[in-house]
Amino acid sequence: MGETMRAAVIRNPGPNFSLEIIDKPKPQPRDGQLLIRLSVTGLCHSDLSMMLREWSGFKSRMETPGHEGAGVVEALGKGVTTWQIGDKAGVKGISWVCHECENCMKGREQHCPRAEFSGLTMEGTYQQYIVVAANYATRIPNKVDFHYAAPIMCSGLTSYSALRKSGVRAGEWVVVLGAGGGLGHFAVMISKAMGARVIAIDQGKAKKELCSSLGAPEFLDISLEPDPVQRTLEITNGGAHAVIVTSAHPSSYATAMDYLRTGGTMVCVGLPATGSAIAGADPHDFVTKGITVRGTFVGTLSEAAEVLDLCAQGLITPVVTRFPFAQLPDAVRLLKEGKIVGRAVVDLWS
Repeated sequence: MGETMRAAVIRNPGPNFSLEIIDKPKPQPRDGQLLIRLSVTGLCHSDLSMMLREWSGFKSRMETPGHEGAGVVEALGKGVTTWQIGDKAGVKGISWVCHECENCMKGREQHCPRAEFSGLTMEGTYQQYIVVAANYATRIPNKVDFHYAAPIMCSGLTSYSALRKSGVRAGEWVVVLGAGGGLGHFAVMISKAMGARVIAIDQGKAKKELCSSLGAPEFLDISLEPDPVQRTLEITNGGAHAVIVTSAHPSSYATAMDYLRTGGTMVCVGLPATGSAIAGADPHDFVTKGITVRGTFVGTLSEAAEVLDLCAQGLITPVVTRFPFAQLPDAVRLLKEGKIVGRAVVDLWS
């Protein structure tokens, strides 16, 4: 029998899913691949949605979830010349793209129709070893700790790409809906790093303390604030220049555009369950206020390098809650219950 590793596998996917940690065969790299010894995996709400089978458009063929990994290259597949054993490497939600289609050639490779996805079409990062395409793995700077690098692979990258798409400039106002979560707290930090002014919107004392510690000048608690939209219009003297919807709750989408001033941009990030049609947007607002609505899906290889550089420079420091591997099922339960502040990360060798 070959070498084995520890891995979490999903049982009974759907509303009553569970996770079990088992021994699995250790993978070996094929041509053009890296074998990475993962130190840390992040936990993303997308993992939860896929385990719950909330998204009909994303059907996993794999038994091990996860798409935020950070570790060290242990072996090189045939033909790999740009990596060395011992290099720090990150695993993103998208693990392979064709580099040939129109989307890849035009710098939007995350929309490659042939893309392979970690935890969906390829085994995910809830395991100690993983193989990925060498030409789409991400280099982790030496200054960036694995516990920070792992969540940057998805939530940090996604938030960074969303803010770039918003077109927000230094001194302008950004509203972050779901600001105390994994995606949202990155959006707060990156907005600050870009010089924007942030209104963080979420609920609860813990989320308020987190956003305040990250430098958000304003926090509106939706459970206490009678009219957060009106309060935002007052604070910003007419509305935000951009609103980043990191929350997947339908109510966030239903009100998001109301926070914007004329010419503002709404960037859609959070993914509600399939079939959650959102009502409330008035076409008159699109026309008379010149509102732009954009969707964003993770980010590009170059954007991953850019947001990691922000961390290396000390401009962003992810807030993480660490769990040992044996407690991964408990961490997923806490994520499902909305009790994780910032981002949950799992040490895969503890």
